Amino acid sequence: MTVHFIGAGPGAADLITLRAANLLAQCTVCLYAGTYLDDEVLSHCPPDAELVDTQHLDLDDIVAVMVRAHDAGKDVARLCSGDPTIYSAVAEQTRRLDAAGVPWKITPGVSAYAATAALIGRELTVPEVAQSVVLTRAQRDSTKMPEGEALANFAATGATLVLHLAIRHVRRLADELVPHYGADCPVVVGSQVSGPHELVLRGTLADIADQVEAHGLRQAAVIIVGRALAAEGFVESHLYSSRRTRPAVG
Repeated sequence: MTVHFIGAGPGAADLITLRAANLLAQCTVCLYAGTYLDDEVLSHCPPDAELVDTQHLDLDDIVAVMVRAHDAGKDVARLCSGDPTIYSAVAEQTRRLDAAGVPWKITPGVSAYAATAALIGRELTVPEVAQSVVLTRAQRDSTKMPEGEALANFAATGATLVLHLAIRHVRRLADELVPHYGADCPVVVGSQVSGPHELVLRGTLADIADQVEAHGLRQAAVIIVGRALAAEGFVESHLYSSRRTRPAVG
């Protein structure tokens, strides 16, 4: 029996992968975060599946449920919002499962930032505007950031920034980013994108905090910052250029 860490995507039941849907249909125990996921996503589970909402459980409690289910000969689905490879505490959980001798696998999912960018119809990497995307988070009220990963260091590159777990600190973060990107730099906030309570805010570093606070956003939101969000008149990618030298056929 195996514990499957499954990316549940940003919220919509049809934005999980085929592999994820097939695995959910096979698992008789499913752990999910009720804060982010709703009944539509859980509809992929068997009708008689044991559903465990983890929003009020700590890591030890969560792992205990998975170990118990494994010992009972059951496959387990551990649904993670978005993609399980970032900010999902998979490392902490799998370390505990390894110690308990419980096998596990990871199935990727659609991340919230990708769903947000798709919704607004924007590519986050634009030729000669931004060719890097930095995924990071806020420092305050959370685990200490590693030395060297200060927000200013990332901002100095001019890359497109994706800020997770940061919506409660949007005003402070915007102020920190203005010296690097300018007050008029475009910002998009995606909250529960693709879900029934989807909200997308568009603004700049100068006004995005006012919008976030006016809508009372406190969680389940991602912040994207960068010039790529409104780039116009940029050069075309060399990869698809008609002037690119191509190898001869035959």
